[in-house]
Amino acid sequence: MIEDIKRRALHRTRILEGQMRGLEKMIENEDYCVDIITQSLAISKSLGSLNKLLVENHLRTHVTHMFEAGGDERENAVEELLRVFELKNNRA
Repeated sequence: MIEDIKRRALHRTRILEGQMRGLEKMIENEDYCVDIITQSLAISKSLGSLNKLLVENHLRTHVTHMFEAGGDERENAVEELLRVFELKNNRA
């Protein structure tokens, strides 16, 4: 992994961990439903930010190398990115 992206991704996971603990407490305390939903949506947004970092790293490292290799590797990179795109769209 690119060091800066790794650092930022780890930071994001720590934030997510805290957000999840907060969500768990809110559910345990039977907080107001809209507040719980708001926290849950914030977690979803944080996960999206983490995924963006991971995709950026993948593009700057693995995909770059795969395209440079050409041939089947290049085609594999395209297929892989299409699968990620389909996953995102199927879960949105």
